[in-house]
Amino acid sequence: MITARKARDGFLFGIMTAALVLVAAILLLILAYILVQSAGFLNLSFIFGSAEKGGILPMIVTTFYVVLVSLVIALPVGIMTAIFLNEYSLNSPAVRLLRLAIETLAGIPSIIYGLFGLLVFCRVFKFGQSIIAGALTLSIMILPVIIRTVEESLKTIPVSFREGSLSLGATKFQTIFFVVVPPALPGIVTSAILAVGRVVGESAPVLLTVGITRNLPRSIFESGRTLTIHLYYLTKEAIHPDDFGIAFATAGVLIIVVLLINTSTKIITWLFKKRMGESE
Repeated sequence: MITARKARDGFLFGIMTAALVLVAAILLLILAYILVQSAGFLNLSFIFGSAEKGGILPMIVTTFYVVLVSLVIALPVGIMTAIFLNEYSLNSPAVRLLRLAIETLAGIPSIIYGLFGLLVFCRVFKFGQSIIAGALTLSIMILPVIIRTVEESLKTIPVSFREGSLSLGATKFQTIFFVVVPPALPGIVTSAILAVGRVVGESAPVLLTVGITRNLPRSIFESGRTLTIHLYYLTKEAIHPDDFGIAFATAGVLIIVVLLINTSTKIITWLFKKRMGESE
């Protein structure tokens, strides 16, 4: 009986190991293919050059602006919503309606967000196709990601922390912001990084709200072109082999950005956990 159980466990462990190796192999294959195809094009002059010289610096700056403004708008709203849902709300009809709204926002296709942003932020609020219009649109899109991640992080904090703080005379507000939120900071940072990854990878809402101009934006009220939109147009207009090489080089930059985001998530989370462990 024990031998059969060990054999079954070993078989299942082998399947999981094979799945892990397969996923890692697919990732390495994609990375290797993109880097090989972009060889000779991916260099410092390409990354920091102007659009007139074939560089992608304006697109990098536009992407940075869109990501930064989206986070500034969405992160406080998402964190406060998650705190309300986990710490204050009861299972009332209003709360159930709020949760339904969050689930619905998470399932709406990105092109719908783009159409909404185009009609509301670009035309009704008269921002036109600009970075601020795109950031407002994307901030609505990433709200479910932030709310879910922060709420799950808050749920991991033991109830005894809250009870101990309240028993010592602290208010509900003091308990949340001085006892509950600090241990949940790794989850909050993770939610921000996941939101950044979502913003960097979006194309349809950005195309409709930010625009396609290749100029270097001087403010968030100007139009621009993000890396994903630039990659789309490079691929669409590619004729010669060099055109595809430039497109793959842009894809390589995007991959590097995503890898840096994911790596920074792990490092920041580890630093927070280490700091919390030392403080204890």
